[in-house]
Amino acid sequence: MMIMLIEKEGTVLSRFNLKAKTDHISKSMWKKIASITLPAFLELVLSTLFGMVDMMMVGQLSSAAIASVGLTNQPFMLLLAVFAAVNVGTTTLVAWNVGAGNVEKASSITRQALIINAALGIVMSILGVVLSRNIVLFMGANSETLEYATSYFQIVAAGLVFQAVTMAITASLRGVGETKISMFYNIGSNLLNVFGNYVLIYGKFGFPEMGVTGAATSTTIARLLACLAGLYVISLSNKSKIHVPIKASYKLNLEIIKKMFSIGLPAALEQLIIQSGLMMFARTVSSLGTAGFAAHQIGLNISGLTFAPSMAFGVAATTLVGQSLGANDTKKAKEYADIIHHISVLVACFIGLLYFLFAYPMARLYTNDLTVAAMAVLVLRIVAFAQPGQSTQLSLAGALRGAGDTMYPLYASAFGIWIFRVAIAYVFVSVLHWGLVGAWVALVMDQYARAAIIYFRYHSGKWKYIKAKAETVEEVELCL
Repeated sequence: MMIMLIEKEGTVLSRFNLKAKTDHISKSMWKKIASITLPAFLELVLSTLFGMVDMMMVGQLSSAAIASVGLTNQPFMLLLAVFAAVNVGTTTLVAWNVGAGNVEKASSITRQALIINAALGIVMSILGVVLSRNIVLFMGANSETLEYATSYFQIVAAGLVFQAVTMAITASLRGVGETKISMFYNIGSNLLNVFGNYVLIYGKFGFPEMGVTGAATSTTIARLLACLAGLYVISLSNKSKIHVPIKASYKLNLEIIKKMFSIGLPAALEQLIIQSGLMMFARTVSSLGTAGFAAHQIGLNISGLTFAPSMAFGVAATTLVGQSLGANDTKKAKEYADIIHHISVLVACFIGLLYFLFAYPMARLYTNDLTVAAMAVLVLRIVAFAQPGQSTQLSLAGALRGAGDTMYPLYASAFGIWIFRVAIAYVFVSVLHWGLVGAWVALVMDQYARAAIIYFRYHSGKWKYIKAKAETVEEVELCL
């Protein structure tokens, strides 16, 4: 679907009355969009599908097992939010330097990202293991789910350091535009995770039947292997423009770190706001009981697939806008962002239609409980209406990040998440007693609120000059 949309751009864009406007765009631009978007799309879609298969496997154990794993998702994402400052800053700085033809500097930036993420990963892993029981209790674990959730969180948190290092490598490769490389090692690790789940959850090939603990163990092993593969790519192979030799100097470079965090810190705050808000959202939904929360987790798990195309377009926008601005070509940066946004919306509308029509068979893949399945179907049909807003928000936020304009995605997320998914969802669920429907209506409202803020910021055009202003300030500081 995405390949047809990108290759037949004239036909697609004519539906938006944009064909005349984009006739002058070179085929090389379309090839660049496709070369970055398609591998990122495949990586994200397949990773999401593997995650869905994981949840289906766990779902065959019991509804309590699904709910237990679901209770750990948002706290774990909150721990990962710490790394957003490094990852976003790395992608943007690498893209700027690649656009300016300075690949050696891009490699130096990658080395600093690895140092910081490895150190932070060790700290977050320790905290996750030590605080696991308190965290899942805070999330609303009950007698059915407490032991499962605690064990799962401890094992997955122990491997967080491996994921942190992999994220730094992936962020750098995206800045270069080499999304195909990260696609291979991430898909490979997910395939191994699915196989490991089959073996360890159900006790196959002579291994003990470990249930939920087996799912966590398989996930951690798969993340370790992805980390090793990523390190091999940038350290021992010649497959990437980025090269970080094993014996290179790993001293901290305060100048690079300062730039990295000046760009990435708002992104980290954004992720902390998002994930803490989603934790509160999950707590609100967990009050609906095990069946309601299981249906909610099924809805989240399946709807995760809808994020993949828009996130892939967001990756392409970050890379191509960043590289264009690195080459001081603001016109090309805007052309890339416009085209990526409109294709993203079209793909999202198509996906929304599929979700609306095929909600029931998708839900039944997860559970034999007809009550849970019926609630999940309703959730998926509500999700279908969120797609245009979600795609606008994610694709244009990617363009803003490529320009170094990371504050407005922060503002949008703070407003959308805490007003709608925290406050309004609580009112809908706990005061008006709309149940699961109320929670997911609030989610749709959040997506459109964020999309509106991002959209108006993008069309102001102010994002084009963030990089130039940062360089001017740096030159002044050097003179002083």
